[in-house]
Amino acid sequence: MSIARSRGPGADNGSEPLSEPVDDLVLDLVRWLAPGPQPYAEVMEIWRTSCPRLTVWEDAVDRGLVARRIGDDGRPLVCLTEGGRRCLGTAPNR
Repeated sequence: MSIARSRGPGADNGSEPLSEPVDDLVLDLVRWLAPGPQPYAEVMEIWRTSCPRLTVWEDAVDRGLVARRIGDDGRPLVCLTEGGRRCLGTAPNR
C-alpha cells in the first residue's frame, strides 16, 4: 500500500510513495485519530520519534492527513483532515 505524499497543507496529493513500513505506521496514526481529535501533547508523546528513518508524524502532516488546531478550551489538538478521512475510506484493513 502507498499513501500519497502532499506538498504541504492544501496541496494536491501526489503519488510519491514511501517505504511500506512507514506507510503502515502513518495509516496506524490516521486510524488512531479516526474516533476524534486528540491532545497535541499526547500525540507527540506517542507518535514523535527522533529516528530519521521513522518519520510518522512528519509524514502524516506533510501528506495533509492530519492537522493541528486549537480546541474550544484553547489547547492544541490533532485531528484528521479531509485527506485523512479519504485515506481511511480507501485504505485496506491490515
